[in-house]
Amino acid sequence: MTDYSEDYLLDKRIKMFQPQDGYRASSDAVLLAAAAHRISAQDKILDVGSGTGAISLCIAERFKHLSPQITGIELQSELANLANLSAHANGFKNLNYINADIFNSGLDFCSFNHVFSNPPYFTPNMPTSPLKGKATAHTFTSSNIEDWITLCIKMLCPHGYFYMINRAEALKDIIKVTENRLGEICIFPVYSKKEQNAKRIIIRARKDSKAPLQIMPPLQIHDDNGEYTAKAQEILRKGLAI
Repeated sequence: MTDYSEDYLLDKRIKMFQPQDGYRASSDAVLLAAAAHRISAQDKILDVGSGTGAISLCIAERFKHLSPQITGIELQSELANLANLSAHANGFKNLNYINADIFNSGLDFCSFNHVFSNPPYFTPNMPTSPLKGKATAHTFTSSNIEDWITLCIKMLCPHGYFYMINRAEALKDIIKVTENRLGEICIFPVYSKKEQNAKRIIIRARKDSKAPLQIMPPLQIHDDNGEYTAKAQEILRKGLAI
């Protein structure tokens, strides 16, 4: 196994293992996990392109009193192995990661109540990392964001919830592929600092819903001094809902 470090999430309530060189989780994963909505004990949750497991680890911690069944799919075997080590280190017996291509995972369609994903942000024509593992995690190669979202929707059972974080510029493509497939769409704009443009958007939507789209209140991550805002600290350190 690759050399790895021991890191922590949610004010050290979660231990996680990540490659020393390669893909490492960012605060985006914690923000997306905070959008989880109406989780129940019987639910099945899927983390598509789970990387080192940050999204699903945060969900497992936040809803450990319910212990829903959580599965992660990750293409890179070293990341899936490290994520399973993290699940074991935190005592999450309801959390498991499989090493597979998301488009050929063997998992049944229409079988998950909640599907989360922090997909690649870049296309092949965009500059990316010289580190192979990081480049693989960050860049679409044989698929695109439309294919990725379509797969996530297929995995959802009727009335299930879909969650995604991505670049703000990708919103047009996301809305295009979710139109007439998902409703109750909530868009959470994420700003680094006040008076800047949103750099990220979080999407939460529901299958088989006809409810209208909503733009939610903005989430500002840093104050003028570069410190986390009170709301960001509630999410990133205390694990509260977005």
